[in-house]
Amino acid sequence: MRRDWLSLKTTPWSLGFLLTGILLLTQATTLPSRVDSWLYDKAITTWPAPIDTKVALVTIDEHSLDVLGQWPWDRSLHGRLIDRLTESGAQTIVFDILFPEPTSSDQILADAMARHGRVVLPIHYSPATDLQLMREQLPAPPLEEAALALGHAHVELDKDGIARGLYLYNSLGHHRWPALALAAEGKGLPPVASADAPAYTNVRSEFRLVPLAGGADTLPAYSYVDVLRQPAEPKRFAGKTVFVGATAAGFRDVLSTPFSGLSRPMSGVEFHANVYSASQQSTLISRAPQWLSLALALMILLILTNTLPRLKPAVTFGACAGSFVLVLCTYFIALRSFHTHLSAANAALLPMIAFPLASGLRLAMTNRFLNRQLDDMARTPQLSLPEPSRRHPVQLLEHLRSLLQPQSWLLAEGNDILAINGMSLNEAPQFSKAGQWVHQGNQSWIRLVRGGKDYVLGLTLPDDLSREVIQLYLQKLKLEDSCQHITKAGIQENISKRIEKVRTATERLGQMQAFIRHSFEHMPDGIIVTDELGVIRFANRHIEAWFKEPMPSLSGLPLTRLLEGHDPREAAPWHETVSETLTLLQSRTVDLKIHNKDFLIHLAPFALPDSDQSGIVANISDISELREQQRQHREAIDFISHDVRSPLVSQLALIEQLKRDPGHIDESQLEQLGRLARRSYHLAEEFVQLARAEQLTETRFYECELLAIVENARDSVCEQAQEKQISLQVGGTEDLWLKGNAELLERAVINLMTNAVQYSPAGSAITVQVYRAGHLACLAIADEGSGIDPHELPLLFDRYHRQKRSEMSGNHGTGLGLSFVKTVVEKHRGQITVDSAPDDGTTFTLKLPIADPMN
Repeated sequence: MRRDWLSLKTTPWSLGFLLTGILLLTQATTLPSRVDSWLYDKAITTWPAPIDTKVALVTIDEHSLDVLGQWPWDRSLHGRLIDRLTESGAQTIVFDILFPEPTSSDQILADAMARHGRVVLPIHYSPATDLQLMREQLPAPPLEEAALALGHAHVELDKDGIARGLYLYNSLGHHRWPALALAAEGKGLPPVASADAPAYTNVRSEFRLVPLAGGADTLPAYSYVDVLRQPAEPKRFAGKTVFVGATAAGFRDVLSTPFSGLSRPMSGVEFHANVYSASQQSTLISRAPQWLSLALALMILLILTNTLPRLKPAVTFGACAGSFVLVLCTYFIALRSFHTHLSAANAALLPMIAFPLASGLRLAMTNRFLNRQLDDMARTPQLSLPEPSRRHPVQLLEHLRSLLQPQSWLLAEGNDILAINGMSLNEAPQFSKAGQWVHQGNQSWIRLVRGGKDYVLGLTLPDDLSREVIQLYLQKLKLEDSCQHITKAGIQENISKRIEKVRTATERLGQMQAFIRHSFEHMPDGIIVTDELGVIRFANRHIEAWFKEPMPSLSGLPLTRLLEGHDPREAAPWHETVSETLTLLQSRTVDLKIHNKDFLIHLAPFALPDSDQSGIVANISDISELREQQRQHREAIDFISHDVRSPLVSQLALIEQLKRDPGHIDESQLEQLGRLARRSYHLAEEFVQLARAEQLTETRFYECELLAIVENARDSVCEQAQEKQISLQVGGTEDLWLKGNAELLERAVINLMTNAVQYSPAGSAITVQVYRAGHLACLAIADEGSGIDPHELPLLFDRYHRQKRSEMSGNHGTGLGLSFVKTVVEKHRGQITVDSAPDDGTTFTLKLPIADPMN
């Protein structure tokens, strides 16, 4: 199985081949460019570029148009503006306004430009039409001559319509023009003739991305009309480069930027001012070579293909996320620190593709493996206990006869007798429902339905104490299936065979696991399973209860440490026993004592099939009851050999004496013979009553009333108390109902009252009180006798134990009466306590649970 699993592992080659193929397919889409644009926009908008303090805007806004009139304006106004800015100390003036056609006021503007000396004008490339080719639109000749420099005002739009950058140089044929911002810096190159470039070809070079300072209206701007009509303000414009252009709606250039999208576009003049601001601070962003992007993608590809197949599925997501973060960090460091835009889309897409792809490969691999295992598991036999309701009545009768050994039986199909022994079909009662037992004395009957046929089964059970228990057990048996098993063919047809295989295999595996788990947990013995080093790997609930160790602490605990901690021994220490079991592969059986209880531990080595693993299975049996029975057996033999044998020997000796002289039979001899016979009978009666108490089960319980039981016991002892003139008073008026055996409870109360009368002086009083304490019915019997010595109290309820004081005073007992009382009380889930002191009387208190009124 492991070899098959390893052969299905994903290899770096298979993962790398699939990743490369998918990545190549994405190149035919717009996804990589969109990812690159998204990354750039997030970076630019998250960390806006700083504003150069030497930049200002003079804007032709709506207010200026309202005051100065509609466009076009007389160019003398621009001359006046230049003069105002000259007075204000402006270092450079850049117009983002085209002046292609000559006008009568050009000379006024040219003179103003000459007076300032640093005025930059734009050129424009008119697009090609059907009638003419692309051409340059230069300023009017006087203006061109007066300008410090000319620069192109063209801004490059990406495929999504967003303005992110521009080409620093444009050339059409023989002329090469710098961008407007570069011309303002004095970096413009003179027109260069190129013999190779056609006159109609637009040659662009040195593309740069522009890190904007923000959205529209971020740079400081002043209205055209305000600057024109107000006095010169050196504080605003001194030493600055002033960009003049249109910002009025419907009149300006409209450029969507990463900050605005299509909602709040930026004017062209502000965009060029941002270009100038970035150029002044050397933060214009250049694009990295294509090979660098490919190298980054290849590095990520190698990392993923070599690590993912070796990682656990739970770590795969973390590895892909880490690779993605690595790409982002590389991208942002290059952008922020080196002002280089690295195309990271392919490298960023690889981890996002690799995670579902690697997971899918693992799922496919797991699916193939599970299909093989499911085929194997589906062929395994089903492990479950057959239901009695599915068994044929003939087989059912055979099983019940083997289990219960009935005195007689009968099985009939309709009126046909199939099996009979000592019973008649005429004795069968009327059945109200199939599968329900009907009990008549020691006879039990049931009607069964199998395959549409009616069967009648009857049993005659032994008429002893076990009959009620057997009939209760029969009542619990489910011999008739009341549920109708309907095959849902329509649903099964819609479920795939694979899902059905999974369901069947899972059900069988669950049944097997549940069967094994419950079998181990409900075994009568404690089970411990260790590994080859003797470390506990499994223990059932008996081990937890007997050793009083929580299950989590048992797992991983060395077996020798557990045994030495509860039963340390010097001779044959536990580590020798455990190690010899493992090394010599021999079973060991050793006595064990845990918390004053006797156990027997059997250590057996084992080895797992098709594996090098081995260990120990330790079976621990509780033999405390067996040892207690052995002790009681020895005590009983000692008791019989002395206490029972002595009166019998005395009786035989007295009878032999009477036989030697039958004519002279004295009345005292007959009385002595009667006392000896009564003593023998009393001993036998005590043994019988104790045996009945020990065999008592709750199946023989019924509702009984404690006060009535006590009064009946009082009546039985009343004559004995009157002989000694002892007052026997019973107090209590409340009916306290119990679930128990009234006969044995009455015998237990009689024993306590008899002891009280026997050990009380003549003329004293015995008080019997019946009362309720919470959910307990209580009985207290107090006398004024000689009391019990403190050292006798712990042994008071032991079998065959008799007090030295009572023996010396002539009150000879059997030592079984109080043991009988305690056994009866414990069988009723109650408790008995004694409060006594020498010469101060004794009080016995019984506490029994009151019957639940809901039952």
